[in-house]
Amino acid sequence: DEKSKNTIEKYRRDLRKFVEYIDGEEVTKELVIGFKEYLVEHYAVNSVNSIIASLNRFMQFAGWQEFRVKQLKKQRQVYCPEEKELTKQEYFELIRTAKREGKEKIGLIIQTIGSTGIRISELPSITVQAVKNGVAEVDCKGKNRQVLLPRKLLVKLMYYIRKEHIQCGPIRSNIWKEMKKICRLAGVNEKKVFPHNLRHLFACSFYQMEKDIAKLADLLGHSNINTTRIYIVSSGVEHRKQIEKMNLLL
Repeated sequence: DEKSKNTIEKYRRDLRKFVEYIDGEEVTKELVIGFKEYLVEHYAVNSVNSIIASLNRFMQFAGWQEFRVKQLKKQRQVYCPEEKELTKQEYFELIRTAKREGKEKIGLIIQTIGSTGIRISELPSITVQAVKNGVAEVDCKGKNRQVLLPRKLLVKLMYYIRKEHIQCGPIRSNIWKEMKKICRLAGVNEKKVFPHNLRHLFACSFYQMEKDIAKLADLLGHSNINTTRIYIVSSGVEHRKQIEKMNLLL
């Protein structure tokens, strides 16, 4: 299906889990159900459903429709747990800490993802030419879209390009290990800092300003608005504030 390299590897990991579980036994519906029960005991609901989706696709490919199993039912999350949400204050503290520690590249990457909402896998599209043009041509999952780069970001990136004498190509490197170090120095929970949370921060900030989920879906590169809804779930704190504003208690 022309999936990305990372997606294919993810499918392989999921199928290896199943192969290890059956340990050479012949595949039966009972064995697949047992694998599902094993997953429920060891993984979160989203992870279980993701692995089952991979397994079901393989069963379909193999012509073993009778071995497909149902995913777990889960109510759509109303709000994001506070301990998992990266706040604007924490986001800016990460940037300030990166600057203070002389980690300019990490600070720029955090700001690039945070101010554009692009995926970590789309960072190679932020090239020298893209900075000069003010727009990046992003090709992901068979879809092409243009990502406008904010003026202040362009100024920062152009300064970095000139300082580092970068002539062409993407302005990136593998920095997640270093970013975790920045988290510790900034006093920010490491579990909060991953690509989804930076995109989530961008999505929430845009939606609070525009209230246009269709336009946000275009910016994030989503073909399904239901996917976009996941990104604009507010925190438990915001959810509580909204309930309090209803004033339904004497």
